[in-house]
Amino acid sequence: MADNVSVTVERRIAAPPERVFDAWLDPDGLGRWLFATPDGVMEKVEVEPRVGGRFLVVERRGADLAEHHGEYLELDRPRRLVFDFWTSFSAERTRVSVDIAPDGDGSLLTLRHEGVWADYEDRTRQGWTMIVGNLAKAVE
Repeated sequence: MADNVSVTVERRIAAPPERVFDAWLDPDGLGRWLFATPDGVMEKVEVEPRVGGRFLVVERRGADLAEHHGEYLELDRPRRLVFDFWTSFSAERTRVSVDIAPDGDGSLLTLRHEGVWADYEDRTRQGWTMIVGNLAKAVE
């Protein structure tokens, strides 16, 4: 396997930082944007929003179940959340940090995913770009 890299995605979101931050921890809304694909069917969303707590997002993609797991390491509302991340396709944990700064009447979100396999850098960037776009639509 190639070396690991970091992927960063930034987006201005027309919603206050509190709303953007809270969307990451809302089990009712999370399944509409986090790891949701156009042809997938959301099967399960569980969120335990505390440091040391975990989340699970499971989407059916054809015959496969795509499981996305996370363990919260830092929750600093409304500025920052950090979680370890792994999937049903790879149990290797990587680190995702989300920083949310006020930006006029909205927010600037900066997501950094560390430990990405270099061979998956572009695919990972595309995935997070889609996810952050979905988040923006959900909160704007």
